[in-house]
Amino acid sequence: MKGFNVLHPMGWDAFGLPAEQYAIQTGTHPKTTTARNIDRFRTQLKSLGFSYDWDREISTTEPAYYKWTQWIFLQLLKRGLAYQAEVPVNWCPALGTVLANEEVIDGVSERGGYPVIRKPMRQWMLRITSYADRLLQDLDDLDWPESIKEMQRNWIGRSEGAELEFCAVDQEGHDLGAKLTVYTTRPDTIFGATYLVVAPEHVLLPSLTSEEQRAYVEEYTEVAARKSELERTELQKEKTGVFSGSYAKNPATGEIIPIWVADYVLASYGTGAIMAVPAHDSRDHEFALKYELPIIKVVSPPNGNCDPEEAYADDGIMINSSSSSSGLNINGMLSQDAALEVTAWVESNGFGKKKVNYKLRDWLFARQRYWGEPFPVIYLDDTNEMVPLTENQLPLTLPELDDFTPTGTGEPPLTKAADWVRTTDLLTGKPARRETSTMPQWAGSCWYYLRFMDPKNSSTLVDKAKESYWGPVDIYVGGAEHSVLHLLYARFWHKV
Repeated sequence: MKGFNVLHPMGWDAFGLPAEQYAIQTGTHPKTTTARNIDRFRTQLKSLGFSYDWDREISTTEPAYYKWTQWIFLQLLKRGLAYQAEVPVNWCPALGTVLANEEVIDGVSERGGYPVIRKPMRQWMLRITSYADRLLQDLDDLDWPESIKEMQRNWIGRSEGAELEFCAVDQEGHDLGAKLTVYTTRPDTIFGATYLVVAPEHVLLPSLTSEEQRAYVEEYTEVAARKSELERTELQKEKTGVFSGSYAKNPATGEIIPIWVADYVLASYGTGAIMAVPAHDSRDHEFALKYELPIIKVVSPPNGNCDPEEAYADDGIMINSSSSSSGLNINGMLSQDAALEVTAWVESNGFGKKKVNYKLRDWLFARQRYWGEPFPVIYLDDTNEMVPLTENQLPLTLPELDDFTPTGTGEPPLTKAADWVRTTDLLTGKPARRETSTMPQWAGSCWYYLRFMDPKNSSTLVDKAKESYWGPVDIYVGGAEHSVLHLLYARFWHKV
């Protein structure tokens, strides 16, 4: 780098679960252990002789730094990109917090091996899905390793397909008054749909479950609640399920097909229900063989050759795909043309519509822990209205708390800081309370590369002239494990 002005900084991303859990185990405040560890790291790095610019040193746990993390959150809130929703989460009672899918392995927490269950909780979310297309398209402009970009493409997981409507019926075909909407990337295979599968968390499942099957369904959903989404969608795992006791009518064939419950279908993807086509999907095929469900081949390979014992998942020529009752006939069509024909048919008959979907989910942006950035919002006592703090009220500092252990009830540890929680709305003078969840450990790391360019600025996040001079980052030292979390989150925040 001779002849270049090089910015080579060092800082400390120190909020989050690992630091807090260590503090709980040792009985030492995370502020103390974090400062001690930073001092040790700094001493070791200096002794190694690395040429870091220590005048630019930052820590995500310092109020002067997280003031701007909170400021960014307020900008997201103003733009409608931060919201609250009741969502199924990975809840670890022992750790007292929500865990990301990547932090759950075989039904237990990655750290400590504590049991994890799925349960609905009201949480802060960030609408990263609103930027899905930009995050995908702009990868082409990045001078990054292709393997990293491909991991992000797969994580975003854009797909084109259709939403199709199936009427729920009993065994005799009597309407149950409910409609199941499924998402599929292969509407051309509708004639091969021999059963439906709903996620254990599907909102219609209780009403679709017959009394004869209720005990079996409830037992199955309890077991599924202890698994993470990554576990449930693992391709190599054995497929399991249970019959709901209800049926649906295939709109293309008029056939009555059973509705099953299986944990390989996720409530968070698509509609939480699928039409199963076992002849042309490996998961559906494995499931159908196990539970002796019909397998109807509706796509023939162009060369006519395929293993009759396996699912044929590629495109081909449509066969066994016509019905006099519905009037739909796609026999002899190529798969792509048949998909367009089926989509047009369901749209014209009110059975569905064309749909673009993403594997990417909105970002769950809250933790029921102490050691993190406080949310800069309050709730009015009389109306429960959420009111954001003004920018001149930042930073909202984390209160000193002697007992920062999980409450065991799902309430965050900050609820113990009664004097801090109780506050007043400056605009109206009304009594209010503060948000007691904290931001996840990713919050501070989403933008630190910008702060390194202007670490002492108290009036703005980064001076535009300094950002223009130093940016963008040329070399980032980090592992591939950051590909679909930290690096994706940072791109999202930067675009906002």
